[in-house]
Amino acid sequence: MRALAIIAAFALIGCDVANDALDREVRQTADTVINGVITDRFPGVDPAPVTNCFIDNASRGEIVDIARAAVTGVDDSTVTMVLNIGKRPETLKCLVLNDTGALL
Repeated sequence: MRALAIIAAFALIGCDVANDALDREVRQTADTVINGVITDRFPGVDPAPVTNCFIDNASRGEIVDIARAAVTGVDDSTVTMVLNIGKRPETLKCLVLNDTGALL
């Protein structure tokens, strides 16, 4: 019985590791899409320092939807979602703290 509990615990740890890896991959994919939106909408602005502001203030569902656009194509709803995330108070605060006035 104890062995079964240990096996179950290791299985759960393995799931957590897999979920963490998947979360990182989805965030990186969304990061690429957000970089593209920022580059298209704000020519001349380096998106690298600000992308985390958007990612960190997006919901998990938004991150998944944005990442999905890397496969299905960025459309108006993707751009609107990214821009709306950019209008959130915490995102704006992050942008100010990262000295990215070109986006404000």
